[in-house]
Amino acid sequence: MKIYFLIITLFITHRGHSQDVQTVKFPSTDGLTLTADLYMAHDKSAPMIVLFHQARWSRGEYQEIAPKLTALGFNCLAVDLRSGGEVNGVKNESFSQAQREMKPTKYVNAYIDIEAAVSYAKQYYSEGKLIIWGSSYSSALVLKYAGDNIENIDAVLSFSPGEYFASQGKSKTWITESASKITQPVFITSARGEKSSWSSIFAAIPSEHKTDFVPSTAGNHGSRALWPKFGDSVYYWSAVENFLNSLK
Repeated sequence: MKIYFLIITLFITHRGHSQDVQTVKFPSTDGLTLTADLYMAHDKSAPMIVLFHQARWSRGEYQEIAPKLTALGFNCLAVDLRSGGEVNGVKNESFSQAQREMKPTKYVNAYIDIEAAVSYAKQYYSEGKLIIWGSSYSSALVLKYAGDNIENIDAVLSFSPGEYFASQGKSKTWITESASKITQPVFITSARGEKSSWSSIFAAIPSEHKTDFVPSTAGNHGSRALWPKFGDSVYYWSAVENFLNSLK
């Protein structure tokens, strides 16, 4: 399979740390060209986190999150899934390409993009632990992937998961069924009022290393809970860092 790269290098600054970000392109399972931002701050032996965004958004969800993760010792790949839109001034190029090619762009259609992104990261950039991270609908899809592919990834973080796919032809327990096979370390969080959406999923996970975090504040939906503009983001970050440190 031919791999395509868009050679664009961005120079960004985060809390006094500067680093290069390369935008790369690679094919999904059905041939759709996917776009992602590669934050390769360390060598390939460092753990890598593959980041997926929430509904109607793009890889731009991680503009402020990925640099902090690299400062913690992780490489990152923030991926545009085919179901999305725009956030933080970053358009979802995979979604635009899917529209041009008249490919389906429902939440459920993005699962094969997650499969492709993990394979791509493993083949070209990751020689250490590989971690997947999802937000909203993609946070449910990464739980499904983790349960169905326990040999492929080492841990999973899920921000605001739920059984979001019944209206798209899947069962009301589609995510729970796969989560019941997860043996890797798993972290789940959300806004405070969303816990009921994922409590049964969390309960079904048999992993001996599973962690959840529910803020005492109202919190936020998806990975945006970590954006520094939200005062309670520090509590989310503390929980995330504790989990990630336990993986090293």
